[in-house]
Amino acid sequence: MNTSCRPIALAALLVALAAPAAIAQGPTPARPTAAATPAEKAARAARIARADRGRIRGAQNGVWVVVISDFQCPFCKKWHDETGSLIERDYVRTGKAQIAYINYPIASIHPNSFATHEVAMCAAEQERFFPVAEALFKKQEEWKGVRDINAYLDAMVRTLPIDRARLQSCLASGEMRALIEADMERSKKMGVGSTPTFLIGGKMLIGAQPYEAFKQAIDAAIAAAAVAASPRRAP
Repeated sequence: MNTSCRPIALAALLVALAAPAAIAQGPTPARPTAAATPAEKAARAARIARADRGRIRGAQNGVWVVVISDFQCPFCKKWHDETGSLIERDYVRTGKAQIAYINYPIASIHPNSFATHEVAMCAAEQERFFPVAEALFKKQEEWKGVRDINAYLDAMVRTLPIDRARLQSCLASGEMRALIEADMERSKKMGVGSTPTFLIGGKMLIGAQPYEAFKQAIDAAIAAAAVAASPRRAP
């Protein structure tokens, strides 16, 4: 059964289990802005750092659940609707896990996706990533085929608790595009070739699998973290 979105020309999936945990550590690198003053560069770096943190929620000592997702992917929506809310309830809100979203818009099959990720990351700079993500998945059927995606998104954000002028300034600057591209490049280097893909405690899980598969993976990661944190007894 198909559970993930794949680009039309998909290279062989190379899974590197040792590397995934690094994807959620620290701000995503972005290209510097040309001819900017030191103060402008510092302000831009601060905005990008806020956006990077804004797509993460949960206890800082919780195990990582990294979601590599495409807002236009129907399987990402399926996971979000059916499984993501259960993980939020059982693990994120209880302090057992922290969840982070990584951008992976597949333009070859989802032409409106990149614009939605850019809006979400500009919203993340205002700590509004998750309300925007919720709205995008909820209304995916409405916007996936619209001709003017930017006009649709502008109307959508008007209905959300967000500083629209600040969002529009972010979009006009294009400063989140490099962050999104860096997410994609880093994911590809780790062997990600479809969405949704997940990194749970550093191990990869592919596709919108049932909740039970995620429960087992998260519980195993929690157990492994507990063992790693426990003091070793002297022989």
